[in-house]
Amino acid sequence: MTVTRKKKGRSGKRRSVLKKQSVRRKRRRDWTAFLRVFPRIGSGLVKAVFAVLVVIGISLCFVSLYHYLLASPCMKLRQVDVEGVGREIREELIHACGLNSDLSLLELNLDRLKETMERHPWVRSVRLIRRFPHTLVVQVEKQVPAAVVVMDRLYYMNRQGEIFKEVAREDETDFPVVTGIARDRPESGAELRRAARILRTIATERGVWSVGGLSEIHAGPDGGISLYFEGIPARIAFRVCDLASKMEGLKKVVEHLRRTGRIRRVTRIDLDQVDGALVAFRQG
Repeated sequence: MTVTRKKKGRSGKRRSVLKKQSVRRKRRRDWTAFLRVFPRIGSGLVKAVFAVLVVIGISLCFVSLYHYLLASPCMKLRQVDVEGVGREIREELIHACGLNSDLSLLELNLDRLKETMERHPWVRSVRLIRRFPHTLVVQVEKQVPAAVVVMDRLYYMNRQGEIFKEVAREDETDFPVVTGIARDRPESGAELRRAARILRTIATERGVWSVGGLSEIHAGPDGGISLYFEGIPARIAFRVCDLASKMEGLKKVVEHLRRTGRIRRVTRIDLDQVDGALVAFRQG
């Protein structure tokens, strides 16, 4: 009995010793695996840090170069080429924007310059181009008056139906007159655009029917339009018809009235007819 107990005790000790040795071996293996992976992680981290430093260095070089060019005479603004307008407006645009030879072509804020220039009443739109090393090109679309609009005051209207300037005493006024439009009415924009379409239609005509022969476009409160031409005593009225499609018929009617000697008795020619025109005569 005693011998058996001793054998069991020895075997138990052997097992515990083996277990401790296996645990130590596992721990050594874990440390060995970590030591194998660590150089890879370390090299990747070094590469990432190096890449960041390279990017920062390049950025600093560009910033330094930019500031150098701003102060360098190599990029100074020496010439402003303004296209599309005369000398007077050119000088006004340059003065309004504060353009001078102390500025660098690089530091110009083109969006801000464009906004400032387009506030000028005779400028409809502007395109700006940097032409390195020393030139700023300003391409201007100048406003072109198509008519004088009578409202609370006299205003110029362009070919697109936009009011762009109050008419000054020294301004030219030999244009067709647009009447009957109130500026504070919601439909005034549509009425101006309609008047502009009429002017574009008449622009292709010659003689008495040309824009030069047109005296007035009147917009009535009921949506009707009345045209007054020099040399034609009648009011030419329409509301819904397309003037371009009626021009040939209108010319024939007026020519017939001239041949028959009745043109001076005509007070109104209504174009809102399916076929032809309705002519009203003065009584007596």
